[in-house]
This record gives sequence, C-alpha cells and structure tokens, in this order.
Amino acid sequence: MDRIRKIETNASKEELDTVMDLVREQLESADCPMKAQMQTELAVEEVFVNIANYAYQSGSGKVVVTTGFQSDPLTFVIVFEDNGIPYDPLKNDDPDITLSAEERPIGGLGIFLVKKNMDDVFYEYRDGKNILTLKKSL
Repeated sequence: MDRIRKIETNASKEELDTVMDLVREQLESADCPMKAQMQTELAVEEVFVNIANYAYQSGSGKVVVTTGFQSDPLTFVIVFEDNGIPYDPLKNDDPDITLSAEERPIGGLGIFLVKKNMDDVFYEYRDGKNILTLKKSL
C-alpha cells in the first residue's frame, strides 16, 4: 500500500470524528468521486460504531485504523484492528430486505450496507485480533 496513514484510538463513539477525518483527508487527496466517498464514509462509520458498541465486554478498548491506496486500479483500503471479542461480521446471512422493518429481525443491516457499498470486505482473526479490511475502487 502507498500513502499509508495509521491511528490508534479508543473504541468509543466519541472518537468517530477522528476516524472520519482521516478517511476524508485520504479520499480527498486522491480526488475521490463524491459517490465513492459517501459509500466509503458510510461503511467506515458503520464498522467503527459497531466496534465501539460491541467489541469490548468491559466497555473500553483500542482500535487501530490503517488507510492507504493500492494501484492498478486505484483502490482505497481501510483496515480495522481490535483486540475485542472474536467476531466475524461476514459469517451471518444477509437480512431479507424484502420484509418490512417491522417484520425483519433486528441486526445485520449495517454490515449488509458495508458489503453492498464496498468492493471487497475481508475478515480474519489473527494474533488475538479481529481484522476487518474494506476496499473501494476509485
């Protein structure tokens, strides 16, 4: 990856702006089309808030967010790493979006939107860490 930026912050919703600022700065530096920027920002917000809300039973922990670019084709990459409860958000079935909100079980819609808005989403659990990678072609 090129133009790598990395931050470590508390996994708390109060730090969302810090993460979003990093992502926006990187996307703007690449003259990212507005549609791709909005899709990426939605996905990043969803993932970060889920980590903040659910990763740590104690309610506090850290998350490392790494961003950068791959070339040919130009692709923005965001990697989230946390030491929280092992959890693969990709293992669940997608929600049935043909059902009304009242009929649909709670949960799963956020990661569904992440998968729909990003070009690739990968999860692995390695060395005691949840690692979720998002990729968006620019």
